[in-house]
Amino acid sequence: MIHNAPSIFGYKKFWAHRFGAAPELPMSRAEMQQLGWDACDIILVTGDAYVDHPSFGMAVIGRVLEAQGFRVGIISQPDWQSAEDFRRLGQPTLFFGVTGGNMDSMVNRYTSDKKIRSNDAYTANGEAGKRPDRAVNVYSHRCREAYKNVPVIIGGIEASLRRIAHYDYWSDKVRKSILLDSKADLLVYGNAERQIVEIAHRLAKGESIHDLKDKSTPDGQIIEFKPIANRQRQQTVIRLPDYETLKDDPVLYAHASRVMHGETNPGNARALIQRHGNREVWVNPPPLPLTTPEMDAVFELPYSRVPHTEYGKANIPAFEMIQHSVLIMRGCFGGCSFCSITEHEGRIIQNRSEDSIIREIEAIRDTSPNFTGNISDLGGPTANMWRLACKDPQIEASCRKPSCVYPGICHNLNTDQTPLIKLYRRARQLPGIKKIFIASGLRYDIAVETPAYVKELVSHHVGGYLKIAPEHTEQGPLSKMMKPGMGTYDRFKQMFDKFSKEAGKEQYLIPYFIAAHPGTEDLDMLNLALWLKRNGFRADQVQAFLPSPMSIATAMYHSGKDTLHKVSRKSPDISIPRSVKQRRLHKAFLRYHDPDNWPLLRDALKEMGRADLIGNGKQHLVPSFQPRQDAVKTGQKTAPKSRPFMTKHTAFKPKPAGKPSNKSGRRG
Repeated sequence: MIHNAPSIFGYKKFWAHRFGAAPELPMSRAEMQQLGWDACDIILVTGDAYVDHPSFGMAVIGRVLEAQGFRVGIISQPDWQSAEDFRRLGQPTLFFGVTGGNMDSMVNRYTSDKKIRSNDAYTANGEAGKRPDRAVNVYSHRCREAYKNVPVIIGGIEASLRRIAHYDYWSDKVRKSILLDSKADLLVYGNAERQIVEIAHRLAKGESIHDLKDKSTPDGQIIEFKPIANRQRQQTVIRLPDYETLKDDPVLYAHASRVMHGETNPGNARALIQRHGNREVWVNPPPLPLTTPEMDAVFELPYSRVPHTEYGKANIPAFEMIQHSVLIMRGCFGGCSFCSITEHEGRIIQNRSEDSIIREIEAIRDTSPNFTGNISDLGGPTANMWRLACKDPQIEASCRKPSCVYPGICHNLNTDQTPLIKLYRRARQLPGIKKIFIASGLRYDIAVETPAYVKELVSHHVGGYLKIAPEHTEQGPLSKMMKPGMGTYDRFKQMFDKFSKEAGKEQYLIPYFIAAHPGTEDLDMLNLALWLKRNGFRADQVQAFLPSPMSIATAMYHSGKDTLHKVSRKSPDISIPRSVKQRRLHKAFLRYHDPDNWPLLRDALKEMGRADLIGNGKQHLVPSFQPRQDAVKTGQKTAPKSRPFMTKHTAFKPKPAGKPSNKSGRRG
C-alpha cells in the first residue's frame, strides 16, 4: 500500500506528558489524585470491564492517547439509569470517547434466536446485564446530559458497523446511522488510532469540534488519509440512497450495501453521503492502515496486561482466554460475507515485526503472575495472514475486489508463509516457553499453498485438535458465504493427517459449520448432516447465522437477493431461512444425533421425500424409535450407542479405546 500519512507518534506531545504513564488508567477521582491530576483531558466510556491489555479496544485507544501526552480516564460499565455515574471523573477538558465494548452490545446480549444470553464474557465473573442494549446510544446521551458542552465522539465495533443506515436484526427494521441516533459529534470507525490522535491534537490546539467535520479532498485530508493515485476518483463523492427511501425498500437497501462495500479500499475509496431527513451523514474513506513501526509502537505501550485492580480477584472470562495470547496482525482479505472484520479493520493486513512479537512473548513470560510456559495463541483475525499482501502496491491501491481468495486465490497475492514458520521457530526456542498454540481461525485454503507451513503447524503448534471453518459442504450456501469448496478442505485434511502421523501425534480437525445462512436450502442442510454422519462428526452446540449490522450476508437476509452480484428488482430471490421453524430445522440437521431433534427431523425427511433415511441402520440419519424423555434426561441407554462425539460447536473423533478422551476440546 502506498503510504503518505504522518506517523501517529510524530505529533508534538501535549503538555500533560510530564505526568508520565499511569500504572493503569484511572477509574476514580482517588486514582487521579494519586497521579497528581486535577482533571482528565479525555474520558473513555466503555461497556466492557477495563482490562489494560492490547486485545481490549479501550486499553489500546487509552494508551495511544496517553502516549500523546493526554490524561486519559476510564468509565467502565457505568450505571446508565442516570447521568450521575458519568460524572465520576469530573468534566474532561477535551472530549468523551464512547464505545459499546469489544462486541456490538446487541450481539453481546442476544443469541441468534434473539434469546438473552446468561453471561457476558467481558464482565467481571461473567455477569450479564452490566451494559444496556444499544450501549453507544445510551452512553452518548448520558455523557451529553452529564456535561452538555463536552464533545462526544463514538467509535468501536458497534459504531463502526452502524455508521450508515443499517438493517437491525433485533428490531427487524432499518435504523438510522448511529451518529444521528446517539447525537454524538463525530464517529470514528475501524481501529481508529489514526483518526482519534488527529482529533485529540486539534481539539487541544483550541479548534472547535464543529471545525473537525472535514471532508476528504485531494488537497487536504484531515481525519482520514489516502494516497493521491487517482485525482478524478478522489474528487468523486458517492451519494447513497437516503434513509427515508431505503428503510422500507429492501432491494434499494441491498443496492446501497453493494455500493458501500465497494468503497472499502483506502487506496481508492470515495467518500459516501447519505441523507437522513434534513441532515446528511458524510463518511470519509477508510484511513490508511498502520505501518509496521506504528503497530509495534501501539502494542509496546506500557500496558499492565491485567484487569484493573478495582476488580480484585474476579474472573473476567474474555481476559482469561487471551491473557497469554499475542496479536501479530490486523485485518482480513478473506471477505467472508457473514463476517464484519473487513468493514471494521479493513482487508489490508497490518503487521507487527517479528522482533516486537518476540518482545511481547518475553514480557508475558517475565511479568504475567500466572504464566505456566504456554502461549495460547499467536494470531489475530486469522492465524496465517501475517505478512501476506498483494505483490504490487500499485495494484493493491487500485483493487476493488471484495476478496483476495474467492472464488480462487488471486494470482497477485503473495501466499508464502515461510516468514511465519521462522516466527514460530524463533518463538518456541525462547527460554521458559514450553508450548505455543495457534488458536486463531486458520485459512486452510491459504495454508495448503505452503505445505511446509502446514507441517510446522501440525508438528509443533496443535494441542490435539485444530479448529478450521469450512462453514458448509454445499456449493449453494458456500457461494453466498464466499468460502472455498470442500475440495480444499479435503486437501488440507490429507496434509494434516500425513504430517500428524509423521510427527507421531494423534490429532484431529474440528470443522465449524453455520446453519440457516442466506442461500441455504433444507436439502443443503440434509446433505451437510449426511456428510457429518459419514465422517463421524457430532455437534454439541451449533452456530446459526446471526445477521450482524452492515455485513454482506445481512443485506442478503433483509432483501432476499444475492448482493454479491448486481441487484435489481428483477434479480432472482434466494432462499432465506428466516422463520423460527426453518432455522430450528437447520440447526437440528447439524445435531442429527440429538434425540430431542428426531421428531422434527423425521417429519422434515418425510416431507422431503427422504423417509429412506429414517431407521435403525448405519445408513439411516435418525432412528425410527423415540427414547423416553426420562431416559434421555438421566442418560439411560435406550438407543444403540454411537461412536463419535463432538464438543463446542464442532466435531472431532474420539481417541481409540483405552485412551482417555479430551472432552474439553483444547483448540490449537
